[in-house]
Amino acid sequence: MLDIKFIRQNPEKVKDGIAKKQAVVDVDKILSLDEEKRQLILKIESLRAEQKELGRDQIEKAQEIKSQVKELEPQLENITDQLNVLLRQIPNLPLDSVLAGKDGSENVVIREEGKKPEFDFDPKDYLELAEKLNIIDVKSAAKSSGSRFGYLKGEAALLEFALVHLAFEILTKEGFIPVVPPVMLKPEMMEGMGYTERGKDEIYFLEKDNLYLVGTSEQSIGAMHQGDIFTEEELPKRYAGFSTCFRREAGAYGKDTKGILRVHQFDKIEMFSFCHPEKSKDEHQLLLKMEEKLMQALELPYRVIDICSGDLGDPAAAKYDIEAWMPGQGEYRETHSTSNCTDYQARRLNIKYKDKQSQKQEFVHTLNGTAFAIGRMLIAIIENYQKKDGSIEVPKVLQKYLGLKVIKN
Repeated sequence: MLDIKFIRQNPEKVKDGIAKKQAVVDVDKILSLDEEKRQLILKIESLRAEQKELGRDQIEKAQEIKSQVKELEPQLENITDQLNVLLRQIPNLPLDSVLAGKDGSENVVIREEGKKPEFDFDPKDYLELAEKLNIIDVKSAAKSSGSRFGYLKGEAALLEFALVHLAFEILTKEGFIPVVPPVMLKPEMMEGMGYTERGKDEIYFLEKDNLYLVGTSEQSIGAMHQGDIFTEEELPKRYAGFSTCFRREAGAYGKDTKGILRVHQFDKIEMFSFCHPEKSKDEHQLLLKMEEKLMQALELPYRVIDICSGDLGDPAAAKYDIEAWMPGQGEYRETHSTSNCTDYQARRLNIKYKDKQSQKQEFVHTLNGTAFAIGRMLIAIIENYQKKDGSIEVPKVLQKYLGLKVIKN
C-alpha cells in the first residue's frame, strides 16, 4: 500500500508507476474519494467542536448537531471503505532504476557465471534419468494426487535435506535466523503481504477454516512481525525459512506439465529481511550475493536476470532472477528470485522501527530471496552432473551430507 500523502503529492508519478507494472487503477477516483473523506472529517470535527461549546440551555441545538453527525458518520465509513479498496489495488511502484518493459520478454541478462558442462554424449532430461534411478516418481503421484505432483525417493529425498543443511550452514554465518514457519495464514495476513489483489488465482484457500496455504515462507515470515516496532539496532532482521509451499499454477496451463519443475506442492528455503529504508538497496544486493554463493557452492552454471517493470509482482519494487543452465533441456530455467518490496508490505502490516535520532516511528523495508527451491535445484543437479551411464555425480559440497559420491542403480 502506498502512502496517501505520497499519492496526493505525486499523482503523475503514481500513474506512471502503475502503467509500468501493466496494472489498471483509477488514481483520480482515489484522489476524489480522499478529498471527500477529508472534507467530511473536517465537517464532523467542526460540528463536534460546536456541540462542545453549546451551553446546557441549548439542548435542542446540541441534539440537532448530534443528529447531523450521526448522518455523516456512515457516509465517512462508506467513503473510507471505497478508498481502502482502491488503495490496496495499487501495486508497489518500480524503483527509478528498474527497466521499463511490458513482460518477461523484455528482461535483461546481466551476466552469465560458471562453466557449462561438456558431454561426450547427448545429455538427457532430468526426468528420464531420475525415473531410471527410481528417485523421482511422478506416475505414482499422478495416481495418488493428480497432475503436478511427485514423490522424491531414495537419494533424491536425501539430496533435499543435504541442500537444506547446506543453505542453513551458509546463511546462519551471515546472521540469518533459521525458522520453520506455519504454512497456513489468516486472510488479513495474506492480504497484508500483497498477494491477493492480483494473485488470488495462484493461492489455495481453505474456505471451511478461513485460511490460506502459503506459496512461499516469505508470506508467513513477513506476517510474523505484524504490528511490531523494531529498534534501529535490531535491523537488519534476517530470516531463512524452510517450508512446504503450495501454488495452483493457474497461469501455467499446458506448461511443464510433466515432472517436478512446476508443481502444486514443493519445499523451499526462503530468505527474508526487515531492514532500514536507507539500506534496502544494499540489502537487495546482499540477498542476490547469497543466492549466487549457494549456486557457486554447487558449481552450477547460471545467469542473472534484471527483471523489467511489467514482470514485477505487486509487492516488488525491484527484482532479480537467477536461471540455472539445464543441459538436458538445452536452456536456462528460473531457480531463484530476489525482490525489494520497500515499505509496501510493512505499511500494510504496520511494521515499523524507531529512529534513534528523531525517535519517530517509520516503516521498515522488506526484502525476500530464494535460497533453494528444492525441486528445481534437484533438476539442475541431475542434468548438470549426469554421466554417460545414467548415474549422477553428487556435487562435492553435498557429499559429506549424503555419504556417497555417485547416485546409481
